[in-house]
Formats: sequence, C-alpha cells, structure tokens
Amino acid sequence: MTGQADRTNDPTGGPGGTGGPGGTEGTGRRARWEATFAEWKAVASRYALVPLRLFLGVTFVYAAFDKLTDSAFFAADGSGSIGETMRAVRDSSAIPGLVDLALKNPSGFGYAIAFGELAVGIGTLLGLYARLAALGGALISLSLWLTVSWQVNPYYLGNDLAYLMAWLPLLLAGASVLSVDRLLADRRRRTR
Repeated sequence: MTGQADRTNDPTGGPGGTGGPGGTEGTGRRARWEATFAEWKAVASRYALVPLRLFLGVTFVYAAFDKLTDSAFFAADGSGSIGETMRAVRDSSAIPGLVDLALKNPSGFGYAIAFGELAVGIGTLLGLYARLAALGGALISLSLWLTVSWQVNPYYLGNDLAYLMAWLPLLLAGASVLSVDRLLADRRRRTR
C-alpha cells in the first residue's frame, strides 16, 4: 500500500503527471477515442439503412420466387390458391372492394403480386430507383394489410403492417450508399 506522499511524487500517475487521467497522455488518448467514435458514428449513420434494404430486398425476391414456383398459388380455386385466400378474407378485410377486384381475375392478381414483389426486391437490393421500389413495396404491403391480414387481432401480430412501416424509411431516404442510384448520381455530377 502506498502512502499519499508516494502518489504525489509519482510523475506518471498523479493528477499533474503525463500518464494519469488528468495528464496529457490521458487527454490525448481520450481525444483519439472521441475522434474514432465520431468517425464510427458517421459511418454507421451513412450505412444504417443497408441492413433494412438487404432484409426487405431478399424477403421480397424470396416471396416472389415462392409464388412463381408454386403452380397451385395462381389457381382460382383449391388449397393454397390466391383465389381461395381472397375468398377466405373477403368479409373480414378493410376494403372488400379490393378483394372483389382481385377475385375477378385471381390468376392475374397473383402474377401481378409475384412480379411486383420481384421488381421491388431487385430494385431494393440493387438500389435502382430505390424510392420507387420502396413505394412499390409499401403499396404491396398496404394492400395485403388491408385485405389479407386486416383481421389479425391484435394488429401487431400481422406482418404486413410491419413491412409497411419498414418500407417508409427507404421511401423517405432512398439508397444513398452501395446503390446503382448513387453510381448514376455520381456519373451525372461528373459530366456536368
């Protein structure tokens, strides 16, 4: 155990020394840490929406391929068909007229949803027309929420509303990094 006299004579560890928390070395270390943290924070802010883009893009491409590879999905009748699903939710949906519209041509509606999901997913992953892709994703999610998952109670157990909310940040911010949109914007800027 050291006494008070030993601590005050220590040139590296005392409050006025160079190695202690109040010394110049400690101040320099803190300044480097703060600069590193500020740099990390700026990078994290710049790339914050990339994981959301990846999740939504992969999910929508997967959902599209899931539909396109399931021949039963596009049928007007039968188990697992879009027609059967629409008839099952018609009376409990928020907008029965939208379901009636889908029921006029269930196969066409199914293909529209599948190819819409594919276009939205690819656009989101590539960052190509990212805001337009996010708008498409939001509209698909909104229509599915108002029809297929409207009757889910409590509302937060339905996934379509969560997808709708997930599209909104991408709709507002676009894809400013790791995107074709960014490459095209940089090219336009250089040619001016």
